[in-house]
Amino acid sequence: MLEKEKGEEKRRQGWYQRFGKRGLDIVLSAIALVLLSPVALVIAIAIRLSIGGPMIFRQVRSGLHGKPFVMYKFRTMLDLRDAKGELLPDEMRLTKLGKFLRRLSLDEIPELWNVLKGDMSMVGPRPLLTEYLPLYTPEQARRHEVKPGMAGPVIIGGRNLLSWEGKFKLDVWYVDHVSLRTDLAILVRTLVNVLTGKGVSALGEATAPKFQGNKG
Repeated sequence: MLEKEKGEEKRRQGWYQRFGKRGLDIVLSAIALVLLSPVALVIAIAIRLSIGGPMIFRQVRSGLHGKPFVMYKFRTMLDLRDAKGELLPDEMRLTKLGKFLRRLSLDEIPELWNVLKGDMSMVGPRPLLTEYLPLYTPEQARRHEVKPGMAGPVIIGGRNLLSWEGKFKLDVWYVDHVSLRTDLAILVRTLVNVLTGKGVSALGEATAPKFQGNKG
C-alpha cells in the first residue's frame, strides 16, 4: 500500500521535484561546504576550547516518508543531567557560544553534508524528532512527502515564534507548492531572517517547546 502511494506521488511530481531539486541541492551544498569550510573550522576549534568534544552533535530525525536519518549540527549544549540522569532544560545547557551560533544558524553548517548525501534538501520542512511521528494528524504527516530542508517555510514565517499548528500548516503548504521559484524565494528570505536572528527562540524558551500532540 505504501509503495503504491509513493508511486502515485512520484507521478504527480513535476520535472523540478523529480530531477531539478536534487541537482540544485548538490550544487548549492557543495559550493557552500567549500566556501564555509574556514568558518566551520573556526567554529569547531571554538567549541573544542570552550566546552570540549565532541564538536558535532548527532541526532536521529525523520526524513522523507518518515524514514529516520542521522542529522549533523555543531554542538551548542552541555550534557548536564539531574540526579535521576535526565537532561536538564535547554536553557540551562545552552552555552554562550551556542546562543551565538544558533542566532546566526551557524550551528547548522554540518547539515550541508546531509544535503549533499541526499538525506535533506536545501529547502523543505525542518527535520523533527522521530518521537513526533505518531503524534501527527494525517494532514500534518504530509510534511514528510518531501525531504526535510535546511531552509523552509517555517523559518521565513516566524520560526519558533509560531505555534506547532502554524508550523505544520506552512509545511503542508510548501508540499503543495514546491517549485524552483518557491525554493529560490525561500532561500533568499531565509538568509535575511538568519542574519537578523529573527524567531530563533519561542517566548519563554531557549529554543522551542516539544510537540505534545494535538490536544482538543
